[in-house]
Amino acid sequence: MNPMVTLNIDGQDIQVEPGTNVLEAAERLGVMVPRYCYHPGLSVAGSCRMCAVEIEGMPKLQISCHTRVRDGMKVSTVSEPVVRMRQAMLEFLLVNHPLDCPVCDQSGECDLQNFYMEHGLHESRVFEDKIKRKKAFPIGPHVMLDQERCILCTRCVRFCEEVSESHELGVLDRGDRSVIDLFPGRELDNNYSGNVIDICPVGALTEREFRFQCRVWYLSQETSICNGCSRGCNIAVHSNTQRSYKADGRRVQRLKPRFNPLVNRWWMCDQGRFGYGFVDRGRIENPCLRVGGELQPRAWDQVLEEVATALRTAVEKFGAEGLGVIASPQQSNEELYLVRKLFRELLGVARIPFRNPWEEESAGDGILLLEDRNPNGRGAADLGLQGDAERTVEAAAAGEVKVLYVFGHDFDSDRARELIRQAEYVVFQGANWNSTARMAHAVLPGVTHMEKEGTFTNFEGRVQHFAQALPPLGESRPDLEILCGLAQRLGHSLFYTEPEELFSEWRGRSYGDLGEFGEVLGSNGSGAG
Repeated sequence: MNPMVTLNIDGQDIQVEPGTNVLEAAERLGVMVPRYCYHPGLSVAGSCRMCAVEIEGMPKLQISCHTRVRDGMKVSTVSEPVVRMRQAMLEFLLVNHPLDCPVCDQSGECDLQNFYMEHGLHESRVFEDKIKRKKAFPIGPHVMLDQERCILCTRCVRFCEEVSESHELGVLDRGDRSVIDLFPGRELDNNYSGNVIDICPVGALTEREFRFQCRVWYLSQETSICNGCSRGCNIAVHSNTQRSYKADGRRVQRLKPRFNPLVNRWWMCDQGRFGYGFVDRGRIENPCLRVGGELQPRAWDQVLEEVATALRTAVEKFGAEGLGVIASPQQSNEELYLVRKLFRELLGVARIPFRNPWEEESAGDGILLLEDRNPNGRGAADLGLQGDAERTVEAAAAGEVKVLYVFGHDFDSDRARELIRQAEYVVFQGANWNSTARMAHAVLPGVTHMEKEGTFTNFEGRVQHFAQALPPLGESRPDLEILCGLAQRLGHSLFYTEPEELFSEWRGRSYGDLGEFGEVLGSNGSGAG
């Protein structure tokens, strides 16, 4: 085991592992060294020179991203030569940079703005015309490039070479005519293209879906987990419910990855990043009952009473075999636990499947995206939910099951739709309209995972907490509230007000025990790392 290295940065001693660079060591002390080209998930380019520091015994300033620590090293990040160097680099970067901050989508979260205000504030000495480059133009389905705003940090180029390994971007031409651009005949259409937007420190690469939708200072931010596959990438939901910029009622403005070294590091795939339309579109906003062959909105009490009556009648006449329940791997652990508690433990339903047998098979990509496009299949399995969903639907069509209760699934195939039509009574509980919901006799509007709190268990067994980012839409309610209300009408005392109560009852833990990056829990709730 290598001994730790001790060095001094701005008068503070710190011990770090051998091989650590000076910039990283400074960060551990809380000292922010400005940088543009450096990113911890990419190779070191050392091209922007903004991170230069003064090291005792060295005749010139050194770039801290490329300089390894040495025992006894003394570093200054605030000396006069360092300050002058930063001002000079900022002046150089701004020679041809357009001063169009008011109309730039990056305004408010731009490192060029921020570092200029902190380290620049120089008087311009340039009177010549700026070099004109190509203004905003699409380079892929999700990314716009403005070459005039680019500072040639090459983060995007290195990402396409080292992470996505798709090699669409390069630095073309030479000298002050150099630009970032696509290679001839290419398009930035890899499954991780959105990440170049995140790592661009200026407004050169922007998100086509987000452009001119909302200023960043109007955004609210909350932590969540991507529900696009069983990886469980950590994300931040950026939403705007205070100011309306579009008539379509869009609340979620964008999704960004959150760093988790054990799950997704700094990245997320485009399918998860841009697949949030279901949160605000196609939503079931009111409880409905089928009247005269059509679904019509009704009051919550009336719909819950009718569903409870249907369940009670089926159990009294036919026993637990009269009920068929299909849970969803899109539900949180807490909701699945409550489904098990109500339908298995209290109503006696022996088998509760959760997989959609008619769901199309998907392929993984070998980076983050996995074949299982549901966030909580592992959680459902850990709760002991199992069974054949197709057999359950067939039993409902044959009249063996009198009430079929479906959570969220879209059984989108000709055979599935034909079976559902033959079922005596179908209850659908979920957030979005689909073919199954439209054929149901009672529809209970649930909420999306961005409108509630809970946990998902990813494919590795890592339990991760997500917070509520948005209020429920319309009259929709969390599954916890719906199922507790249903249980009480059936004469069972299920009283839970917060999902953490269910998590604690199931796992014997609190959300705070999971830590920042989640935890792999054994079947008894014990931590496994």
